[in-house]
Amino acid sequence: MKRPSASEIKQRCTSLHSWEIPKQTGALAPSHVWTNKDMDPTPLEHQNWSSWSIIAYWATDVLNLTTWQTASAILAVGLSWREAIPIMFLGNLAVAIPIVLNGAIGSRLHVPFSVIATSSFGYYLRYFSIVSRAVLAMFWLGIQGANGAQCITIMLRAWAPSYNDIPNHLPASAGLTTQGFISYFLFWIIQLPLLLIHPTKLKPLFWVKLVAAPASALALLGWTVRKAGGGGEIFAQHATVSGSQYAYLWLSSMSSITGTWSTLSVNMPDFTRYARSPNGQFIQLPAMPILFTICGVIGIVTTSSAQVFTGKTLWNPLDIITLWLDGGSGGRAAAFFAALAWYIAQVGTNITANSISAANDLTVLFPRWINIPRGCFIAALISGWALVPWKILSSAETLLAFLGGYAVFLGPLAGIITADFWLVKKQHIDIPALYNPDGRYRYIGGCNWRAAVAFIIPVAPLLPGLGLSISGPDAVHINAGLQHLYSFNWMFGFVVSIVLYWALSYFFPAKETLLTETVWDLDQIAVEAFPRESDVEGSDARFSDKAIDADSK
Repeated sequence: MKRPSASEIKQRCTSLHSWEIPKQTGALAPSHVWTNKDMDPTPLEHQNWSSWSIIAYWATDVLNLTTWQTASAILAVGLSWREAIPIMFLGNLAVAIPIVLNGAIGSRLHVPFSVIATSSFGYYLRYFSIVSRAVLAMFWLGIQGANGAQCITIMLRAWAPSYNDIPNHLPASAGLTTQGFISYFLFWIIQLPLLLIHPTKLKPLFWVKLVAAPASALALLGWTVRKAGGGGEIFAQHATVSGSQYAYLWLSSMSSITGTWSTLSVNMPDFTRYARSPNGQFIQLPAMPILFTICGVIGIVTTSSAQVFTGKTLWNPLDIITLWLDGGSGGRAAAFFAALAWYIAQVGTNITANSISAANDLTVLFPRWINIPRGCFIAALISGWALVPWKILSSAETLLAFLGGYAVFLGPLAGIITADFWLVKKQHIDIPALYNPDGRYRYIGGCNWRAAVAFIIPVAPLLPGLGLSISGPDAVHINAGLQHLYSFNWMFGFVVSIVLYWALSYFFPAKETLLTETVWDLDQIAVEAFPRESDVEGSDARFSDKAIDADSK
């Protein structure tokens, strides 16, 4: 093989360097650490999210196809609407607590999750939590897109009925038809520029979705109830299980609810970092369960009413909208705009819950090359095509079970971050040290062993249950106790990790990380850096206690 000449090597290096993001001035990281402005604390001019913005965020995030269909899973296991409604409310209230607690970190320090994780996990161990979150976000980004492609199919059928007659030229192994592939590609390509919107400019999208999605949902509700002449028979049903099975189904259904939002319980700082007020984001605590429950109840009533005149249990609202396509031009127009509203709902959820989360993680993993817009684009490519999400939906039931069970890992991650900020560090963080691999959050070799222990111990007993959910009872046999423990995996992991992390930090404190006041910038700390060669906690490295309180920032 011919070796490249010196000029060719120089040209390649020049081309490579052209992709580099210039190191931003004023960054908190040391000069030898590459960073960019999307990693830095949010500047004051971008701290413009009010409490209403956060309510709009959740209204847009909650109103989607998945939330609508949540009650179906609860009713399918033998419970009734009497259990489904309180389960939806309490499950969301349970996960709203860590969302608010960890969201407060972002609203007070204005840094993303992937940076604040340094405080609890250590500079290098944090990459485990970052990679875990990024991979999951990209999987769901693709899966939500594959689900939302049905919106495009309905819109095109409403516009041109012959679209439904497109012959299929793809083999069964492809996992979708020719029509399905066209719809998916259109969903992805139209979604792409919307994914590239920077988080600081998302508020107009929130308000558009806040109008479109509820309008479509209420239109479906009104049409089905009027056509059925009432709410149907679901409200006359009672639970078909009792005793201990009833209790465990309650817990497992709540766990599935909390698992839906378990990712945001970890990385809510990615959004609250833009908050105008440190306490404005606490509105999430009542808003999130109320909005989720309202959407779920609308789904129950609409499905029950539609069952009266279709004879089918249609939990997917798009299946009901499809009925309008056979109702003449007026019905086709209604179907088009209703499907458009749900398209906006799916894209909005993809942006807020998946795309930006993955982009923030990629920014910290590769700060020299990736910022938030580039991260969104890369996540869209990987999730949309490399992961082949339509095949996941069509055949990979085990992978979907694994993604649903990922709350096993996210519960402890959320618990550790919560305990670290509120119980151990007492809300006082050295922000410049979060960007310094040799700073006070180096722990031992960049890893905080307390976080590792607090993560492993609650995860270990849940792994047999995860294996059972993936492989099925024929492949994995576990005792009933472990199976029932897995039924509330997220809540177990979250609570146990908090207790363990606090106890380990109390009896074996990392004293160099404990401050009496928050350190905001480099001017507040001593010029002397943490010695790079020191891998021993409690070393004689000195830090200035000069700082200002958060309230006097």
